[in-house]
Amino acid sequence: MKKFLAMLLAAAMLCALAACGGGGTTTPNTPSGGSETQTGASGAPSVETTEINIGYMPNYGGMWSMMTAVKMGFFEEEGLKVNLTEFQDGPTIIAAMENGSVNFGYIGQGAHKLCVKGNATIIALSHISNGDALIGGPGITSVEDLKGKTVAYSSGTSSEDILRNSLAAHNMTMDDITAMDMDAASVVTAMMSNGVDACATWSPNSLTILDGMEGATKLTDNMTFADTSVSLASWIATPGYLEANRDVAVRFVRALFKAMDYASDGHFEEVAQWSSEQAKLDYQAFYDERGVAEWLTGQEVVKGVADGTVKGYYELQQKNLLDGGTITEEDVCPVENYVDFDLMTEAGNY
Repeated sequence: MKKFLAMLLAAAMLCALAACGGGGTTTPNTPSGGSETQTGASGAPSVETTEINIGYMPNYGGMWSMMTAVKMGFFEEEGLKVNLTEFQDGPTIIAAMENGSVNFGYIGQGAHKLCVKGNATIIALSHISNGDALIGGPGITSVEDLKGKTVAYSSGTSSEDILRNSLAAHNMTMDDITAMDMDAASVVTAMMSNGVDACATWSPNSLTILDGMEGATKLTDNMTFADTSVSLASWIATPGYLEANRDVAVRFVRALFKAMDYASDGHFEEVAQWSSEQAKLDYQAFYDERGVAEWLTGQEVVKGVADGTVKGYYELQQKNLLDGGTITEEDVCPVENYVDFDLMTEAGNY
């Protein structure tokens, strides 16, 4: 994984030199007896307690920093009372943010195209993912074997990205397969029941299929394209919410950065337990996901913003989205238009 990060760093810096380019149950996660104002343990001036709604996905990547911030009291330190709502994909979270039911949300690689298009602003880099995979069923052992076959995927997500990238790498397009667009849960069901020949999905679904389906073969994953692409996960808010609540956003990201410092320091078992309990899913499935990403500390993100590395990641990502056909030339813009590097820098002062 460290080799993977090094490769990404090199690619990102090269790109930096180039031209720019539904919902589930809501769960309150707050200490009981909270007051309207709060004073930090260090004796810092009190801040008004603000209630926020967070949209997340029920996997390790979508929950690792959020649940750590809840359980370690980092949101409480920042005067934030949080309500958590589970979603199955990033585009649905963005839709909920646009209708006002969610203030902050987590997205994987695919939904970043909506940020490029102006629907949401990235306020924090979460991690670099290797959890996406294109998986063949029995008898399918190469991408070329997919010609004429039925492949399940979820449009607008990292599932579509890994599928398109895999096909393009073998001089194929979506026209060479029978692409079946379905939600993430249905992808697993269709694959495990042999209803489709192959699928593109993300962890823990990819791990579930590979572990539980006889004859399943991983054809590609994010590592396959590590020298030319990057798969990012981020935290976002709408431009309108940020304009009216920038201080709240800084406090939110600061809590996440503190949580990332703690969680990435070998606390995988603890974080997996917190996350599995919140999602009401199997602990082992969450723990097994610890190897599917580069779990950055908050301070690594802040340092990467300062030296241009993080900007390079998002520039490379935008190029990948363009090359994959999920955005157009008209969408291409400076990443500063939709990534708030200043906010990350401000939140990193702790």
